[in-house]
Amino acid sequence: MDQTGQTAPKKTSDAAYYRFAMRVMGDFGVTIAVPAVVAAFVGIWLDKKLETTPWFLILGLIAAFAATYLVIKKKAQLYSKQFEDLDKK
Repeated sequence: MDQTGQTAPKKTSDAAYYRFAMRVMGDFGVTIAVPAVVAAFVGIWLDKKLETTPWFLILGLIAAFAATYLVIKKKAQLYSKQFEDLDKK
């Protein structure tokens, strides 16, 4: 309590920020890696099966990167709001 009898707002601990940062990094890492790896494997498999090397690989990676961009953009907006809420605590 301060001199006016009111309690000071509670400050968020550094550990909360570190946990939040680790969660964001892990989530973004998986969001970026998984679609690219899946697209590469599927593209290579289709190219071998249909003898179209490297067209399905290229198309798959382009589609994976486009989808990843949209998902990352949406998650970044969500995490921005969560960070602001964390900062208010």
